[in-house]
Amino acid sequence: MQELLAIMVKGLVDDPDSVSIEADAPSENGTTVYHIHVAENDMGRIIGKQGRIAKAIRTIARSAAIRSGEKIMIEID
Repeated sequence: MQELLAIMVKGLVDDPDSVSIEADAPSENGTTVYHIHVAENDMGRIIGKQGRIAKAIRTIARSAAIRSGEKIMIEID
């Protein structure tokens, strides 16, 4: 899942070397939280107008997680 997120996010930003993705341990209900960190000037590119790009990233990641039997949540830090 981290690889999928990295590919999507690095394609959107100007500074792909500053992208880092961290995963928390699964919680008691089995949900894994992924934290996406980007450079300050690339934050707007990841969020998009009215959060459309962030919503699209979450939708794609959730559909991939469902196929592999996972529960995920994505936070953009």
